[in-house]
Amino acid sequence: MIYLHLGVEDLGRIRFAFSPAWETVTSLRTLGTAADTGLHGWWLRAVRPRLGQADMRLLTAVVRPRGYIPDFLHPFPPRRAPSFEAGLAQIAASEPQIVAAELAHLAEHPLAQQGPGRQARLDLLSQVIANPVAGLSRIVAELERYWKIALAPYWPRVRSLLDADLAFRLDQLAVGGVQQLLSTLHPLVSIDRDTVRVVKYYEGQADLRGRGLLLIPCAFAWPDVIVRTADPQPALTYAPRGLGRLWEAPHTQHRSPLGDVLGHTRATLLGQLDLPMTTTQLATLLRLTAPTLNAHLKSLQAAGLVSSRRDGRYILYVRTDLGERLLAGSPGHK
Repeated sequence: MIYLHLGVEDLGRIRFAFSPAWETVTSLRTLGTAADTGLHGWWLRAVRPRLGQADMRLLTAVVRPRGYIPDFLHPFPPRRAPSFEAGLAQIAASEPQIVAAELAHLAEHPLAQQGPGRQARLDLLSQVIANPVAGLSRIVAELERYWKIALAPYWPRVRSLLDADLAFRLDQLAVGGVQQLLSTLHPLVSIDRDTVRVVKYYEGQADLRGRGLLLIPCAFAWPDVIVRTADPQPALTYAPRGLGRLWEAPHTQHRSPLGDVLGHTRATLLGQLDLPMTTTQLATLLRLTAPTLNAHLKSLQAAGLVSSRRDGRYILYVRTDLGERLLAGSPGHK
């Protein structure tokens, strides 16, 4: 169990962010722990044939399926939704001596070093530790290559899930305050007065000392909660609400009676909107121009099948209850 002690200042500095770079790093854990028939099974089956394009030997040596993850691999997100490139630049700017020290700790971590191939991993880590400048450059290059293979094609949908989670959490904060927000965050997280408790395989305590707490929804964190207590701000990484829907939406157009009525593009668009999405995300997924997409969205809104809401600079679209019932009744959509 980990105990995080909150002060008055910390309560005023609780905030949310998500990071495509951190999502990329945690997905490497999923490759080593998840089953093809499990929650991320669709994604695993899709990406595994392409992994030969990246140096997975290096990446799986620095990100182990369990145990310690070096702090330099999950830098502090300065904004709510930084780009992958911004996160990767932060990793690339890590101090070489810190990289070496954290990888040395990883090499000695008993849980992280379980499993076959231990000596080969340790030899590889030793090479990086001996020359952390060159080693960090290799890690950054391979993370970028892996992102393009494994995450970038699916990022619009992952981001939509994270956006939906943030909207729900902010509602929880508005309705029940910090107590309700933290008590409903994840089954492994609870709050008792001024202490946040996180169920872990080890014991630990940390005083937040006015640094606040960063809450990071992350699709590939499931089923764990990842705790970081380092400066500049402690963070909890948790699985977002509705994760089971992430890979359910159709990714191609299918012939169906609903498609014959609405048109196959509109039927596919409706199928994608189980999660709130922006027009940019939808256009990327469906490979449609903005004017064409907007015309379809207006038709679906006019029919009461899609609704929209503003979130800052963005407008998010999602299926209505009527759209849900119509889609559920169509044999061509699952």
